[in-house]
Amino acid sequence: MSQRFPTPNVTAGPQGGPPQRYPIRPNYSPQPFPPRNYTPPPQIQGVSGPNPQRPSNPNFQRPMPNTPGKRPDRPLNAGAPKSEYGSVKKKKKLADKILPQKVRDLVPESQAYMDLLAFERKLDATIMRKRLDIQEALKRPMKQKRKLRIFISNTFYPAKEPVESAEGAEGSVASWELRVEGRLLEDNKNDPNKIKRKFSSFFKSLVIELDKDLYGPDNHLVEWHRTHTTQETDGFQVKRPGDRNVRCTILLLLDYQPLQFKLDPRLARLLGVHTQTRPVIISALWQYIKTHKLQDAHEREYIICDKYLEQIFGCSKMKFAEIPQRLNPLLHPPDPIVINHVITVEGGMENKQTACYDIDVEVDDTLKNQMNNFLLSTASQQEIQGLDSKIHETVDTINQLKTNREFFLSFAKDPQNFIHKWIVSQSRDLKTMTDVVGNPEEERRSEFYYQSWTQEGVSRYFFTKVNQKRAELEMEIHRIQNK
Repeated sequence: MSQRFPTPNVTAGPQGGPPQRYPIRPNYSPQPFPPRNYTPPPQIQGVSGPNPQRPSNPNFQRPMPNTPGKRPDRPLNAGAPKSEYGSVKKKKKLADKILPQKVRDLVPESQAYMDLLAFERKLDATIMRKRLDIQEALKRPMKQKRKLRIFISNTFYPAKEPVESAEGAEGSVASWELRVEGRLLEDNKNDPNKIKRKFSSFFKSLVIELDKDLYGPDNHLVEWHRTHTTQETDGFQVKRPGDRNVRCTILLLLDYQPLQFKLDPRLARLLGVHTQTRPVIISALWQYIKTHKLQDAHEREYIICDKYLEQIFGCSKMKFAEIPQRLNPLLHPPDPIVINHVITVEGGMENKQTACYDIDVEVDDTLKNQMNNFLLSTASQQEIQGLDSKIHETVDTINQLKTNREFFLSFAKDPQNFIHKWIVSQSRDLKTMTDVVGNPEEERRSEFYYQSWTQEGVSRYFFTKVNQKRAELEMEIHRIQNK
């Protein structure tokens, strides 16, 4: 046993005290380690000399305690090394912009800054609510009524006889040319950003019906219908031979976006709606039901039809879910715009006959583009983020100065107690940093091993080792006997 556990070198303690396992160096005092994330206090000008609190690693930062013996509220990461991919930006919160209460007590003028923060919160909430309102408004069609002026003009080309002196010259028969053009009546004609809309983009189809007696059943119709590959144009032109006045009918079918329908005359008189979109028609019908209290009091999904609805829908009771299906037979394509025009041939080429007609059309509201631009604009957001970053940096600087002030005030009030608590805090942080179990400062002294529990601890240790060795020997003997 004496060979397995050699006796360590033991030296006599000072002044005949108990023997010491480790010799004590004269004039030795342990150096406390600074806590983790500690930032050393600012250097006072005019004082030189080494700083014993500075760690060996220049990139290692430790927080400064707010009060002696206590860790700071949060680490100060100013001066932390950046990674090779750049610094990781910490997400800023509103709480990071609030000044501590102690700073507000020291500087009463800082209350104005807190009032601005409260106003900023209200303003941000208002802007966010308005942005949501704009997004909801953009989901609905935004149209406005405008005047579309249609110009219908015709020019007559008289017949030309062939010239006798010219060989091979041919004459021409009399003909006329009809043009249908138009433009929106603009409120601000000098707007350079205004995009001019083509005339044909307002219509789904155009039909010109000429006199059937003059041009026969196969050549009296001129039709244009919109397709997916239609090229928009500023007008339509029709040319036909003839030297007599011609009566024509021009049918223009507007291109409604979204689609509109003409109501059955009976339902139109009942609801006061002639041509509208399907949602507007259903809304008007629901308003009529609520006004006349036609909803069933017990079964709310049913409608009790009055005598007018019963004549229109042909039933005395129907469900809400049946309304769209029952409305389909009562919705018809909208009526086209009918213009009766006379193509005159008097006066020759110099006498151009023009007629003007104004019709109401629906165009996209210009406010819609402004709303889209407002939602998509990021210039103001970038500026606000830049100002917020400056505010956070300023508040961080103020918090750093507050920490430094509390540090020096605590030191000036009671230097001895402050240094003692600081050393205790550093020792506790050192144990956390190095994952040390126990108390190395006490274990390095011989008095630690002359306490009452040491004898029992040594006995338990040897007892465990002996039992372990005995179990190994028994297993070896059992293995040999089984061979």
